[in-house]
Amino acid sequence: MPARAEPATSAAQQLAEVITLPVRTVGNQATGLAGSSIRTFRAWTANEVDDWGRDNAFVNRFWSASQLRWSTSVGGSEHLPKRSGALIVINARRWSLAPIFAALALGAEIDRAVRFVGRPDVAPLGPMMQRLGALLPSEAELAGALRAGELIVLGAEHRSTNRQAGLIDHRLVGAAVATKVPVLPAATVSVPMRRNARVEIGRPVKLRRKRRGPLDELETADLLQLRIDDMLDEMGGALTGTPLDWLPTGGMGGL
Repeated sequence: MPARAEPATSAAQQLAEVITLPVRTVGNQATGLAGSSIRTFRAWTANEVDDWGRDNAFVNRFWSASQLRWSTSVGGSEHLPKRSGALIVINARRWSLAPIFAALALGAEIDRAVRFVGRPDVAPLGPMMQRLGALLPSEAELAGALRAGELIVLGAEHRSTNRQAGLIDHRLVGAAVATKVPVLPAATVSVPMRRNARVEIGRPVKLRRKRRGPLDELETADLLQLRIDDMLDEMGGALTGTPLDWLPTGGMGGL
């Protein structure tokens, strides 16, 4: 008789397995989903602050959010050094935050931290910008970062359109000249009311006549401005072919 009870017990266990299988399956899926959500949350809230105050996780979140509005393409990235430092000088339109988005686009393109000049020395905006990779507009801070092998974006004086680059601060260019790192022109172009924007990097500039005094940085800044203007002409500027080109708001938005 005891031997006959085993099949009944086994059948009961099998029936219990069948009844509870959907519940356990859903529970396992819920556990897996919760674990994945926790990992995602940790990735989005992780702090990876480097020696210059840049938070890589914060930068990635900001870049992901910006792609909801802008689709930015990058050209000429092969001109950038792989590991050493360089100064990338760009044109900037008023209200466009061009240095920020250019630095983010370049960083995403080459998978390397790219910083930009323009951190205000006031709270709370200053610390937040520092987490994005901003540096103070200081020759000493710029030179220190370039010596450490960092890539840095410097914006020219803001203009209302993309047709021409504004004046370039020769003192900040002088930091790159003093540290003997490459200085590259880059053109940023976008079309108002549209998502597309572009950052095009040119070859490093070199003066025909090397100078030892302050004229070196002055002539380098002038040459950069001319090169950026030429690149903007080649790219067509921010022209839409509509009356929007003549409106004052033509310089807003994008890069």
